[in-house]
Amino acid sequence: MYLYNEEQIVPKYAFEPDSVVGNQMVRIAKGDSVTNYMKADFLIPHRKDYYFMAFIKMGSSRHWIDMTPYDLKSNTFYFTVPHQVHLKEESKPVTGMTISFSHDFLASDNNGVLKDLPIIQNPYDGHELSLSDQDLIFVEDILEKIHTEYHAKHSWQHNMLMAYMKILLIYLSRLYTEQFSAAEQLPDKVLLKRYLSKIDESYTTSHEVNAYAEMLNISAGHLSELVKEQSGKPAIMHIHERLILEAKRLLFHTDYAIKEIAYHLGFEDASYFNRFFKRLTNYTPVAYRDNFREMYH
Repeated sequence: MYLYNEEQIVPKYAFEPDSVVGNQMVRIAKGDSVTNYMKADFLIPHRKDYYFMAFIKMGSSRHWIDMTPYDLKSNTFYFTVPHQVHLKEESKPVTGMTISFSHDFLASDNNGVLKDLPIIQNPYDGHELSLSDQDLIFVEDILEKIHTEYHAKHSWQHNMLMAYMKILLIYLSRLYTEQFSAAEQLPDKVLLKRYLSKIDESYTTSHEVNAYAEMLNISAGHLSELVKEQSGKPAIMHIHERLILEAKRLLFHTDYAIKEIAYHLGFEDASYFNRFFKRLTNYTPVAYRDNFREMYH
């Protein structure tokens, strides 16, 4: 495993438009089992600031997303959302197709449907979808349509591409709901989504519910009540879980000193960060790093 020293950060890769096709928001590539589709930089811990999806028709390798390893399987669909930590253990050729798209692509959907789909919101932190024979036929067919339209030079290309992508993402969201939530029908949770979005933006600087209530122009008491009603968890727990997730990423994938991680996450006192981490995980930061890195050996 490649580890960074404490002066380095986990690199973040921006979306790269296809210089040949010229699309500024979507990038589609086929793997042909001969060429390696991954950059060498991807073999070290890194983040992407865009959405990445991969249909694996044939091939296998081991990839990590945050602290979870995935042994890639044939005829399986994989997906990630921005800012997670990725690590690919080796660069192996595969047969299949990858789709990358930016936040701007989601914003270009005039109806705003895409950004709220389960596979985009990913409330269950899933990354792998099993495909039945029927699913496989459908997914391969729509992927071919997307690939053809992506390389076309016709008028209305963006509209066609958006239409096909909607079909794919809605279909995958249906599978997501079936496979990760046991077909649970989730109510519309607008306030919860806004709250979690604000946490993602500000968790390193704001650790209290009051701060987020001000951002959302709502009283702290009312925010706490609605978040508990919509998520089943106290509002403060969502902040703590986001802090713990990022702490685990940095402990697992980097060699930052504990005090540097504490400072990065907005803790002025490293000893308080140690107590905070142990209270929520039952491990000290050092013990977590030592114990969970053993998975690499």
